[in-house]
Amino acid sequence: MFSFRRLFPALPVAISLALYACADTPANEVASIASPAAPLEQPAVATPSTSPAAPAAIDQPAAPTLDFPIWLQQFRAKALQAGVSPTLFDQAFAGVTPDAAVIKADYSQPEFSRPVWEYLDGAVSAPRVRSGEALLASERQTLEAIERQYGVGRQTLVAIWGLESNFGQFMGDRSVVRSLATLAHEGRRPAFAEQQLLAALQILASGDISLAGLRGSWAGAMGQTQFIPTTYLSHAVDFDGDGRRDIWNSKADALASAAHYLQASGWQAGQPWGMEVALADGFDYALADEAVRKPLAQWIEHGVKMRLPPGVDLQAPSYLLLPAGHRGPAFITLPNFRAILAYNNSSSYALAVGLLGDSFSGGGKVQAAWPRADLPLARSERIELQERLELLGYQPGIADSIIGANTRKAIRAFQRDQALPADGYASKPLLEKLRASEPADI
Repeated sequence: MFSFRRLFPALPVAISLALYACADTPANEVASIASPAAPLEQPAVATPSTSPAAPAAIDQPAAPTLDFPIWLQQFRAKALQAGVSPTLFDQAFAGVTPDAAVIKADYSQPEFSRPVWEYLDGAVSAPRVRSGEALLASERQTLEAIERQYGVGRQTLVAIWGLESNFGQFMGDRSVVRSLATLAHEGRRPAFAEQQLLAALQILASGDISLAGLRGSWAGAMGQTQFIPTTYLSHAVDFDGDGRRDIWNSKADALASAAHYLQASGWQAGQPWGMEVALADGFDYALADEAVRKPLAQWIEHGVKMRLPPGVDLQAPSYLLLPAGHRGPAFITLPNFRAILAYNNSSSYALAVGLLGDSFSGGGKVQAAWPRADLPLARSERIELQERLELLGYQPGIADSIIGANTRKAIRAFQRDQALPADGYASKPLLEKLRASEPADI
């Protein structure tokens, strides 16, 4: 018997969406566009007000190899072979044509991304905090029941709810079938889009949602918690007991589905996501690396000052995060932070979820100052930075503007050779140092 779950093993919400939305977050990581285009919701899409710029194409869309009707005929054969009924398929695709706006979104990204502090200003805004507090009160019984079943703190769930869809107000209104068909026909990753499209047809076959109700973002993210179809199939739950897994219209189903996903991603009940810390003078900033994980007790021995929450596991593996380099705030992140990253692989997003959740109980305020005078690197400047690191022999990887682990490692090596704080942070002063360096200097 055919199994959609065998065909599509559970994919992390963010990792899978990142295949569509390879944009730079304020923390210089690959992130998903998990929510529709509400300006303050996106770690990856808004431009800084000081540097307005039109989106820059990351690739020029190539002409599709097949006309859409021919592609659709071939995909129909695949879908029927996979177990989709002919009637369902024909109903789902009646009148469907490619959506040019989806292709534009798939092939474009902004030249500038907001600094992490600007993103957090919007993500943890006073109106959002007030809305979250009100919903924690009005949905208390449901949230308590979800917390008992899955072990995920209600504050975290409400924070994710707020960041993903502004508490259900912005879920995206595009046809998921049309968006995914467009991406499967002429997007940058057609095989992945076909997987999501087949999963969307399975959702329709289940009766959980009608064709008219199957709406979402341009990338196919759906509902109040912005699941992609394969993640929906593996982790969506019917928590309100009405026989349908309805993450669009049921708050209980949406929040419990998010909790189920976080639980499966390693959430540890009763533990915090992390905390802001202070670093001692002379601290070795090279230790601020996701690959360097130590128990909290060892960080304290390294001179990291922290106020430990009650009941925190001192042996939990944790790493130090410097989202704005050594001149900005420092955070120790625990396993629950990594569970949030499984939802959306952006440290800025995970930090926003943690701080917003804390703010519902009076916390969530960052004490150290952000380097707000710093201007973010443009995408073209990040590419130049990577190219110059490569020229100097530091091996940052592909010059794609994504400041990931390899690029940060290369930056640290360059910083050490230049007697700079080795925090791995890409900045305009660093780029100027690289511009002034020649291979013979190294």
